Amino acid sequence: MKGDSSMVLQAQEEIIEMKDVFSVKLKRRRFAGQTKGGTLLGITVFKCLKKEENKLTDCAIHLNNLSEDHCQSWFRHLKDILNGFRNRPKTLKVFVNPSSHKREATHVYYEQVAPLFKLADIKTDVTVTEYEGHALSVLKECELQAFDGVVCVGGDGSVSEVAHGLLLRAQIDAGKDTDYVSNPVRALVPLGVIPAGTTNILAHTLYGIKHAVTATLHIIMGHIQAVDVCTFSTPSKLLRFGFSAMFGFGARTLALAEKHRWMPSSQRKDFAFIKTLADLRPEECELSFLPPQIPQEDSHENDMLNNGSMALIVVQNTSRTEFIKHLKRYTSVKNQFNFPFVETYTVEEVKVQPRLKSGLHAKENTDLNAASAEGNYPWNIDGDLMKEASEVHVRVHPQLIDLYGVNTDDLESSQATCNCI
Repeated sequence: MKGDSSMVLQAQEEIIEMKDVFSVKLKRRRFAGQTKGGTLLGITVFKCLKKEENKLTDCAIHLNNLSEDHCQSWFRHLKDILNGFRNRPKTLKVFVNPSSHKREATHVYYEQVAPLFKLADIKTDVTVTEYEGHALSVLKECELQAFDGVVCVGGDGSVSEVAHGLLLRAQIDAGKDTDYVSNPVRALVPLGVIPAGTTNILAHTLYGIKHAVTATLHIIMGHIQAVDVCTFSTPSKLLRFGFSAMFGFGARTLALAEKHRWMPSSQRKDFAFIKTLADLRPEECELSFLPPQIPQEDSHENDMLNNGSMALIVVQNTSRTEFIKHLKRYTSVKNQFNFPFVETYTVEEVKVQPRLKSGLHAKENTDLNAASAEGNYPWNIDGDLMKEASEVHVRVHPQLIDLYGVNTDDLESSQATCNCI
């Protein structure tokens, strides 16, 4: 047995590259109810197989050999090769949000993800979250050094909370003041994302598809890329770490939806969207930004997750009809922002300062003053509502966290991005 990167199966004239293999098991014939022993038949190699549209799946290849000595020797050598691959996790801390989209996250994890982790001999410690902020509190206290990575099963909001927790923990361990972080340190371990939420933009960006098995195999295979993260701060404190945000229409829609949590999820979101659209009005604010220190020559670079910049999309005041046209085209790739009232910039920092407009109707001015007094200038940060302060300073920090996934250049026509505000 040689320790090179491939082995040749003469009988089938097939080559298996060991970089695509994630597990090897002894194959035995057992009777019903028998859990140990049995007649040795050979070994089974499990590999990661690339399919169309960025999908990955697992594939079993059976190598028949009745010799105990031969099988044990091959088994040991193959295990040694697999154990030599860097970045492949041996232990994972897993967070499952049972309240994610249609409460499917628990089913997704135990039916699709956990069996693959077990097959790959990855040990897991699972926390099924019970309330908002549960993952954050666990990450602050757990023995993080005992794990090779952290996995979140849920939507964008759940992932954002776990990412925030990992980065906050890194600042605490580094002895930094977490009230205001100007130069944050990197997260200690990678984060894996299993899509199981209403919105899964980050997962789609990492894998090019919303597919739990694909995401799981990227984690098992140790595919890692460093990703930029933003800090959202007031002049006096850090609000949170995050990947994307909306101020204005997207934030007010979320704020209204949160006030009607007694409604079913889909109805609540539809109601909030229609009501906010019916009451559409511009946000009076002062916007300032800092362009990248190194100019972005290729516009394609702006689609990347780790180029040290973010996309600023400014939608100016327009009619309701034109705004609806913009919303309909927003998820498209072609001519996405080709409207006279939409401006896009590549930036490193953004400051948003809401302000009251003089000469407003008395009731409208009263409403805005009340909103200001309550700190009710909502922000939608990765699907989570924040209403902490009036002025918000957003800064992008290059490659602040490692995520399990591949570079967007390696994906087939991936259309979703998440590094925009």
